Amino acid sequence: MADLNLFLLSLIVLPLALLAFLSLIVRPHPVKIPIKDRHVLITGGSSGIGLALAQLAASEGARVSILARNRDKLEDAKQAILLATGIEVAVISADVRDFAAVKSAVEEAGPIDVLVCNQGVFVPQELESQEMEEVKFMMDVNLMGTFHLIKAALPEMRNRRERGPTSIAIMSSQAGQVGIYGYTAYSASKFGLRGMAEALQQEVIADNIHVSLIFPPDTETPGLMEENKRRPQLTSIIAGSSGAMKANEVAKKALDGIKSGSFMVPCNFEGLLLSIATAGLSPQRSFLMAFVEVIGVGILRIAGLCFQWNWYGSIEKWHAQKK
Repeated sequence: MADLNLFLLSLIVLPLALLAFLSLIVRPHPVKIPIKDRHVLITGGSSGIGLALAQLAASEGARVSILARNRDKLEDAKQAILLATGIEVAVISADVRDFAAVKSAVEEAGPIDVLVCNQGVFVPQELESQEMEEVKFMMDVNLMGTFHLIKAALPEMRNRRERGPTSIAIMSSQAGQVGIYGYTAYSASKFGLRGMAEALQQEVIADNIHVSLIFPPDTETPGLMEENKRRPQLTSIIAGSSGAMKANEVAKKALDGIKSGSFMVPCNFEGLLLSIATAGLSPQRSFLMAFVEVIGVGILRIAGLCFQWNWYGSIEKWHAQKK
């Protein structure tokens, strides 16, 4: 009986001790990023997640600027936001691949409190069949475009007069957490964003700038319909089982994550599991979430191996049928 009591006591004491330890060591410290009456610049803001984010931020009282390449689409987005919220946003046309153009656009926009690097392109195809121009295009827009935006915005964000907490949010993808057949180039561009975000957070934390890395799944946007036309059939077999989220749902999850200063921002339950499984050495503000990561990582590794078993089984079956 004494042994049973000791065992039951340990089931209570050990988790509490772990929670207490984690509450002391998690870094950076928790923070709240205000949105109301602050300047939010969103790239890729003329459609999809970016447009939904702009509308949501504007409705919460932010002063919003949207940036994209196509001036006509920007004007259409501006009118759509005005009709939905009664609020007028600023529009700026620039190609994120061009650093000089990005720097000029950031100067035009004025001091930024929340920078959302949401631009992205996705062309799914096996690497052997894909043209290098497409690979480079994805790298230039998804990865280098984000470098250009942050490089251009950082000096003013660091030197702003109002020293409240500010945010740099980077739109990655669940394909930036796990590689999938047909996503070789795209995943490379999105995995790169994580390394950038982890290192950048250390560089800017002393300036009260907080980095969020957002991991949306497939999202119902005009771009997704075009992507699906190119998606290899085997990619659809492996990755097509999960449904797509709506852009406004992703935008809500993203903005909530930005406002809470979360480093990793999943957008659905699958994304949450992926974030726990791939937490690694990423920063974590919540000691409760850190507790879940510590406890759950072993179980999720087993689940991940089961997924890999299923995926590689699908690949073997596919190639066997083709012979």
